[in-house]
Order: sequence, then C-alpha cells, then structure tokens
Amino acid sequence: MTMASKTRERLLDVARQLFASNGVEKTTMNDIATASDKGRRTIYTYFKNKKEIYDAVIERESEAIVMKLKAVVMSDLEPAEKFERFLEARFDIVEETIKASATSQIISYLTLDYKRLERIRTLAVAKEQLLISRMIDEGIGKGVFDPVQARLLPEVYQMIFQGVDYCHLSGNFSQFNFTVSDIRESTIKFLINTIIKKNHQYS
Repeated sequence: MTMASKTRERLLDVARQLFASNGVEKTTMNDIATASDKGRRTIYTYFKNKKEIYDAVIERESEAIVMKLKAVVMSDLEPAEKFERFLEARFDIVEETIKASATSQIISYLTLDYKRLERIRTLAVAKEQLLISRMIDEGIGKGVFDPVQARLLPEVYQMIFQGVDYCHLSGNFSQFNFTVSDIRESTIKFLINTIIKKNHQYS
C-alpha cells in the first residue's frame, strides 16, 4: 500500500469513528483533520467535502460485506453446505449492520441521499449476484443443484432479501408473528430445497 493509500485509509478510519460516536451532521472536516493528525489541506487533497468522505466510508463498508460472502464462496465446502453458509453469512451481515446503525446515529444521514444509497446498493447487489452465479455453476457441475431451478435463484434471492432487509430495518417481523430466527431458518431451508436435486435433499 502506498503512502497516499495509507493516508486515505487513515482518514476514512477516523471519519468512520467520528460519524459513529458524534453523528454525521455534528462531525466537521476540522474534527476529522484534528483526530487524524492531518491538516485540512491534506483532507481536501483526497476528498472535496464531508459528504464525499461519508460516501467513501459507506462504499468501503459495502466492499467489506461482499468480502465476507466471497470468503464463503471461495471455500472448499460442498455446494449445498456452501450455499447454506452463504445464506447464514448474509443474515449475519444484515443483523450486524442494523445493530451498528442503531447505535451510531448513521441512519439519519443515510435517509438524506436515497439516490446515492441506491447506487451503492446496486453495486453491492451486482457483486453478490456474481458470487451466487459462481455457486450455482459449481452446484450444477457437481450434479447437486437442479439446473432449471438454480438458474432462477439470483432473482428470487434478490427479492427475498430486499424484503428481509426492509423488515430488519423497520422492525416489522413481529407484526407477522415471526421471530428473526424463524425467518432465517425458513428462508434458508426454502432456498436450498428449491434448487437442490431430490436425491441430495437438504434437511
């Protein structure tokens, strides 16, 4: 990593901590400069304004999420178990994100820029879809996944997790008389049993 890259990462680390502890709106460029032991001129070399810093923080967090899922996909697990671990990791990620947001005052800032958030979300989803496609190809190649059903998985997966993410964020699971663990277990079993061949039935 070059010195410039290290400086940029340092600024993002400090900004993330300040956003979490003080809130985004109350954090200033001066605060970031002071906490990072860098001058304002240095900060403006890398970022035009505070919003650009926050956008970079969010994008980096999104990439970190994708890396967690990628680690599962690159493992040596058999297709059905790998897909199960992938789904478990996906649920863990959204639950951890909601818990972190609830204590960091970040959500209030996120709601100010829907278009930017949607672009970041679209980017993350696109990367997620590539990982799913890789698992599908592997499962079909090993004769574990049903080719017809498995090819439909990416679209179904995306729709399901859009709903799951929304319910987590809004806390709407309780109104359907479901617990988070109920949704988690049912979703994983449904998705795996949908694509797996009968002679490899998952339980």
